[in-house]
Amino acid sequence: MKEIIESGACTLGIELGSTRIKAVLIEEKGAPVASGSHGWENRYENGVWTYSLDMVWDGLQDAYADLLKDVDEKYGAKIKDLKGIGISAMMHGYMAFDKDGQLLVPFRTWRNTITEAAASALTKKLKFNIPQRWSIAHLYQAILNREEHVKNIEFLTTLAGYVHWKLTGEKVLGIGDASGMFPIDASTRDYNSSYVEIFDKMIEGCFFDWKLLDILPKVLVAGEEAGKLTVEGAALLDKSGNLQAGIKLCPPEGDAGTGMTATNSVAVRTGNVSAGTSIFAMVVMEDALKEVHEEIDVVTTPEGDNVAMVHCNNCTSDINAWAEIFRGYSKAMGIEVDTNKLYETMFKAALDGAYDCGGLMGFNYFSGEPVTDFEQGRPVFVREVNADFSFANFMRLNLFSAVSTLKYGLDILFKEEEVKVDKLYGHGGFFKTKEVGQRIMSAATGGPVTVMKTAGEGGAWGIAVLALYMAEENKKGLSAYLNDVIFAGETGETVMASEEEIAGFDKFMEKFVKALPVERAAIDFIG
Repeated sequence: MKEIIESGACTLGIELGSTRIKAVLIEEKGAPVASGSHGWENRYENGVWTYSLDMVWDGLQDAYADLLKDVDEKYGAKIKDLKGIGISAMMHGYMAFDKDGQLLVPFRTWRNTITEAAASALTKKLKFNIPQRWSIAHLYQAILNREEHVKNIEFLTTLAGYVHWKLTGEKVLGIGDASGMFPIDASTRDYNSSYVEIFDKMIEGCFFDWKLLDILPKVLVAGEEAGKLTVEGAALLDKSGNLQAGIKLCPPEGDAGTGMTATNSVAVRTGNVSAGTSIFAMVVMEDALKEVHEEIDVVTTPEGDNVAMVHCNNCTSDINAWAEIFRGYSKAMGIEVDTNKLYETMFKAALDGAYDCGGLMGFNYFSGEPVTDFEQGRPVFVREVNADFSFANFMRLNLFSAVSTLKYGLDILFKEEEVKVDKLYGHGGFFKTKEVGQRIMSAATGGPVTVMKTAGEGGAWGIAVLALYMAEENKKGLSAYLNDVIFAGETGETVMASEEEIAGFDKFMEKFVKALPVERAAIDFIG
């Protein structure tokens, strides 16, 4: 392995997630060789959820240095050359730069729900759902607000696109990530030209002279080369100075595209659920949606095929908060609790709870949740007077709450739009405890949920695989490549909820929808 690494035969994937930046090194069949990570958290500053650019580069360098440490400890090797590099990050948001490459306003992440007027106006005008977190919604809201910086925009991109640009000098974006900036035409594998024309007419006579395509990154699809690591880029990433310039990079992608890749769900009628700080489900569609639904986004696979996506801003944050309560109680009792044991105990207890949570209800909304039309969030727990208030029911409620808003959107997709899915794959922290997350998700979706052995590797592994695919000669399609090379022989573990569990979740959801005014009251009256 030392020889393989030092010969430059491996590929590197780096993903900047919501709470962790992870770097993964893989060999030519896709097996992970080493990894490194860096923890970080977004900040709420001046009404905006953001990460500073210093946080981005400090985190990237630390994650890569942690990877180098792992490589050295395991193999006594140094990384000088690579077959390819891939950069991925949380999708959407707003990073606007001027002609000198300076960030004009602090990075506005996907978590912000400050673009309701723009998203609504664009959805009506384009007759295509534009979610609040999309880059075009942030841009148009800045225009509606007559923000001074808009006239100076030279380049608008995502976090992955920004990092890739600084490493290579190329203003490009993978089609999956681009589909979270502006709608994509699956037939041309590019921005939808009709919608571009409509948007440009909407901004005619405004206080700036650029047009939309002047400032958006060029769209690339999986398998294409997206530039080479520059001398400056190598120095930015690797403080040891060993990494050489000239390494090829694949198109930078969003966490949706890397999640699809990491779960082998890029083919038609496959889907996946990514559940961590946020939660989203994606299903690769056979046909376009019949109606416009504000609860459902249309994005693409890394190859450009249409994907129905239900994206919710909140998932595991409230579970994490309760974990700290239980840790604090244990500490007060003089008991030190292992973190993994704590979460495993919490999750496993949920399986002993009543199928409908026994009269408990809750909302896990730390931030706004556009799917259910909330511009802000307040975590709420409430119970009926005669509820069975047990630890098992409380934990089942917390896991239900984490996925209920997703179910709210998926019910529209499966029941109203009649979209079919043959396989649904799960990945992310929600599925870490064996069986539990899968069983809860299966109860929510009414179908089997599969977790692959590689699911824990996540998006960093997914973008490393896309970098490997870029380096492949005589390419097949991405789905065939994943089936024949990366996932050959792997079927994963599948869990199917019982009819009683599915019926229990449906009963819970009836109460969940009726209780939404409780969340509204919390927002209105609790600061």
